[in-house]
Parts: sequence; C-alpha cells; structure tokens
Amino acid sequence: MLTSLPCPPKLSAVDFLAAGAKGEVPPVCAVFGDDGFLKRLVLQELKKRIAGDDPEFSATELAGPTAEARDVFDELSTLSLFGGGRRVVIIDEADDFVSRPAPGPKKKSMREMLEDYVAKPSQAGVLILDVATWPSNTRLYKAVGASGLNIECRAPTGAGLIKWLVAWAKQQHDARLQTDAAESLADLVGAELGLLDQELAKLAAAARGEPITVELVDQYVGSWRTRTAWDMIDDIAFGNAPAALKQLDRLIVAGEHPIALLAQMAATFRRFAAATRILEDSEARKQRLAARQILELAGFKPFVIGKAEGQWKQLGRRRSGKLYDMLLETDLALKGKASQPARARLVLEQFIAKLSTAGDPRKA
Repeated sequence: MLTSLPCPPKLSAVDFLAAGAKGEVPPVCAVFGDDGFLKRLVLQELKKRIAGDDPEFSATELAGPTAEARDVFDELSTLSLFGGGRRVVIIDEADDFVSRPAPGPKKKSMREMLEDYVAKPSQAGVLILDVATWPSNTRLYKAVGASGLNIECRAPTGAGLIKWLVAWAKQQHDARLQTDAAESLADLVGAELGLLDQELAKLAAAARGEPITVELVDQYVGSWRTRTAWDMIDDIAFGNAPAALKQLDRLIVAGEHPIALLAQMAATFRRFAAATRILEDSEARKQRLAARQILELAGFKPFVIGKAEGQWKQLGRRRSGKLYDMLLETDLALKGKASQPARARLVLEQFIAKLSTAGDPRKA
C-alpha cells in the first residue's frame, strides 16, 4: 500500500522531483512559480504518480479562463475509464479560475468552493492548479498546504543551483559533472534550467562517459554566442551602448532568448550592485576598503578585477546602487507585458541605454 506524501506548507519542485520523494499524491495540488521547465517536469511527474503507466488516458486539462466549476468537479468525481489509476484534472493558467467571483447573489466564490472541496475532496481524482502566483497568506493556500501539496517551481540560486546541476547531470544524463565545471556552466548560461538542461545533454554526449570538466564546458558551451554575450556585457558596463546594441542584435537574430540574455547580464551586474552595498556598509562603519578589495568581496574573479574597476567607475555609485531594482524591473517585464519578441528586445535596449555613457546622470 502506498504511503501518502508528506504535506509541508510548501515544497520546492527540486525536492519534489528528487528520487526519495515517492508516495501517493494527495487529492489537491497547487503548482506555482515562474520556471516553466520545472513546472513541466512537476506536472509530468504528478500525472505519472497519480495515473500509473497510462497518465494520458486519465488526465483532463482545462483552460483556467474558460473552465466551469461544474465541469471540474464532475471530472474529479468520475472514475477513470481506461487508466488504472485515479483521474487527474489540471487547470492551466488557473489564476483567473481561482480568483473568479461568485456567479450570482448569495452564491459562493470560486475560492470558497475550492476551500470547501479541499476540506472534503473526492478520492476518485486529483485536482492540480497550475498558477503563476499563489499567495501564502490566503486560506486556500493554507488549506492545500495542510492536506495537499503546494509545489513552488522556482530555479535554485547560488550553491543550490550548483548542487542541482551536479545532481541533474547524474540523474537525467548519467554524467559526472565536476563542481567547478558546474560553476562555469552556471556563469555562462545563468539560472535558466531549461537552457542548462540542453547544455548538459550536449556536454554528456561530448564527454562519452568521462567527467565533464571546465575545459569541456569552455569548448562546447563557450561558443561564439557566449563570447558575443560576454562582449556585449563588457560594452554595457563600459557605457558603449552602440557596440552593445549591435551585439544584442546579433544574438537575437541567432535565436538567443531575451530572458536567457538578461540572466547572463544579471550575473555580472548583481556583483556591481553588491560592490556598491559593500562600499556603503564600509563607509557607515568608517572603514576604508580599496576598490579591488570590494570587487573581490562582491564575487569578481581576480583576473577580471582590473577591468571591473573601470566598469564600476563608469557605472557610478548612483546607478550601481539601483541595479538590483533595474534588473528586477527588466525581468518582470520580460516575463509579463514584454514577453513578445519585439517588446522584449525593446526592454533590453532600454536597459542598455540606461547604463550607457550618454545615460550617465552625472553628465546630464
């Protein structure tokens, strides 16, 4: 007999997909977050665990904006006709479905109906809500966390990303990825798990059973696109907007995704933002730190600190101090209102212009 999965208030997608997280899936699950790669993996794994060997026969996917409550609950209470497991009902883009108001006077809102359902769910099926946002301060979130699964699909960062890369290379590609090679790969590609998975597949094939080393990453991932991207970042940091815009054009025409390009930019510009905070903290403590020492503390490698000094000076304290907000604003735009290619390109061009020499507020 299968044991039920543990039900913490929130479970990361990485932990859920780990080999040890087995067991029967509870009747209600919410899958939320902004990483589409992890979401696809989680949904595939949920369907497999719920419906057994024939998940497609037992799965029904409904569009959130048009799904009707009666259809959803009817599907959940119907036994699977062909598959051997329970039914799976997935509400895609379910934000609108969950927040839908009551259809008439004295009727419950959709959120209230879902809260009632979570309290007494059907055992014939599993409801999966695929949502972009899932606030933890709502009764529905807490109810699902108490008896179901709240699975957050967000890419790990820092040491967590390196750990995931090493484990994923072994689990998915049967490859031994060295830690320093994982760090190099993350620096080159950024925290875009889908792109990282593609690069790992290429590296695993090239390694032919041998460990994946830094040299292999440089050879197969450090392509002209990667070098062009780094050249573009250097031009942006030095304030050379015309050269940076030309590089951006080459990369987008070659098929590079704007979100992936921003991720690579962010790896550098977050360090400049961190350097500015270290500088301000040291001044508040009345300590004098050399620029090279600050940049090293911010994460710059020794062999690039000389170049980084000139770039940091060009950016200036005022703009460097705003980089965290600028990067967040650009990231949200690319994943929201500017998700279309033409609009996404314009957002990146605006980011470049703000950091150019001409955009320096000291010269305005």
